[in-house]
Amino acid sequence: MNKLIVSPSPHIHSDESTRRLMFNVVLALLPTLVVSIYYFGVGAIMVTMVSVASCVLFEYLIQKFIIKGKTTISDGSAIVTGILLAFNVPSNLPWYIVVIGSLVAIGVAKMSFGGLGNNPFNPALVGRVFMLISFPVQMTSWPLPIESRLKYIDAITGPTPLAILKEGLKNGENISQLTDKLPSHMQMFMGLMGGSLGEIAAFALLIGFAWLLFTKTITWHIPVSIFTTITVFTGILWLINPEKNADPLFHLLTGGVMLGAIFMATDYVTSPMHPLGMWIFGIGIGLLTVIIRVWGAYPEGVSFAILIMNAFVPLINRYVKPKRFGEEVK
Repeated sequence: MNKLIVSPSPHIHSDESTRRLMFNVVLALLPTLVVSIYYFGVGAIMVTMVSVASCVLFEYLIQKFIIKGKTTISDGSAIVTGILLAFNVPSNLPWYIVVIGSLVAIGVAKMSFGGLGNNPFNPALVGRVFMLISFPVQMTSWPLPIESRLKYIDAITGPTPLAILKEGLKNGENISQLTDKLPSHMQMFMGLMGGSLGEIAAFALLIGFAWLLFTKTITWHIPVSIFTTITVFTGILWLINPEKNADPLFHLLTGGVMLGAIFMATDYVTSPMHPLGMWIFGIGIGLLTVIIRVWGAYPEGVSFAILIMNAFVPLINRYVKPKRFGEEVK
C-alpha cells in the first residue's frame, strides 16, 4: 500500500544556504570596501572593523545570555550588517557611536524580533537612522577623499554634492551657478566626492551588482525599478526647470541610491517575494527618495524611503503573491 506523505514547506531544496548567500554579498561588497579604504584610509578601516566586530559580538551575546538559544553568528548575516552599517556612516565617526549604532541594528532591529528572517526593517538602516537622529553633527561631517587617508577623527571634512545642491538652492542660487562647486559626473562615478564609505565610487558598487546577479543572489527587479523611477521622476523635474532641478544622472550617482538599491532594498527578509511586488516596492522607494531630496528637509532620502517601504512589505506580499499550487488561473 502506497502512503501519501504530507510535509510542510520548503519542498524544493538546493545547495544554497544562508552562509553561502551572505558570503556572496560580502564578496560583492569588497570592491566598494577596497575603494573606500583607498579614498579614506585609516578611518575606513577603523569604522568597518569596529562595526563588524560590534555587530557579531552583540548578536552572540544576545543569543547566548538573553535569548539563551543557538548562536547563529556563523551564518554571516551579522558580518553583512556590520559592513553595510559602516558603509552608511562617515569615515571619521567616533568608534563609540559606531558601537551604539551596531547595538541598535542588531539588538533592536534584528534580535528583538527574533533574529534573522523575522525583522521587518533593514537592521543596518535602522542603526544608521538612529545615529543620524541622535548624533546629527557627527553623522553629517563628511571627510574629503584622498586628503583624509592618514587621518581618522581629525580628518578634513566638506559637504556632499547633495548638501551643496540643497544649500545652494535654498540660498536662491541656480544649478548653473553651482556647477563650479559640484564634482563632475565622472568624478562622482569614480568616487571623488564627500560622503559615507558606501556612497562613493558607483563603479565599485556596480561591480558588486554584477556579481550578485551572476551568482543569482538577488534579482534585477528592485534595483532596476528604483533606478528607473528616480531617472524618470528627476528627468521630468529637470526638463521642467533645469536651473532648479539636477539631472537624473546626478541623482543616481550621488548619495546612497546605488548602495541602497543594490544591497539594502534587496534584503530577502524586508523585501517582497513576487516580481510585481518588487516593482511596486522599488517604485515606492524611488518616488520617496526624490520627494525627500527635492522637497524634504534632508538632502538625502534613500534610508528613510527604504524603511518606509519596508513597513509596506507585508501588505504587498498579501495582495501580490504567486498562485497557490493547484489554484485555477483566471
